[in-house]
Amino acid sequence: MPLLNSLLGFLDSRSFGTVWFWLVLLGMWSVAGRGVLGVPMDVINRARAALRQQEPDSGEALHLMDWLSLTLPRWRLGLREGAVFTALVAFGLSTLGILGFAYGLEMAQALTVLLLPFLILFWMRIRLARRLTPLLTEAETGQRPLDQIAAEAVNQMIWHRRFQTLLSMGAVIAAAISGTIWVLNHPFGF
Repeated sequence: MPLLNSLLGFLDSRSFGTVWFWLVLLGMWSVAGRGVLGVPMDVINRARAALRQQEPDSGEALHLMDWLSLTLPRWRLGLREGAVFTALVAFGLSTLGILGFAYGLEMAQALTVLLLPFLILFWMRIRLARRLTPLLTEAETGQRPLDQIAAEAVNQMIWHRRFQTLLSMGAVIAAAISGTIWVLNHPFGF
């Protein structure tokens, strides 16, 4: 029983009322927003600018496709891995959600608010990787001109970045609202 009490005591520690929670929240979203699928935004922006100026020989489109050829294989998720990952994440998040929102444990609520948007972001990245993989295959086999493929890849990555920005703003707002409600309902921390 002491182990269970210490575990519950750890989970019930204050999180919304501490600075570390907000620093972790902002830090996680700032790191997540540095690139798309591991490709830095400056590579995407340079390729976008070169394609807008119709400079297919500038090498920026090729540089983007090189980055994609290095990063896309990391985002391949087979059926077995996907099923195991889905089961583990569903179990973990539902456990945290029940502990946080049904039993009122603040740390579990905070972890749910932190991790749920990142699960959505992970799903968005897997979908983007699945859409970009055929483009990379077309570029490797030479089925279409490289500038057309790069333009389509840049367009999809820019839209992903916009949705990611909206998701991050929504996640921070949801965390702020959830934290405010928690602090108002528990002014002394318990």
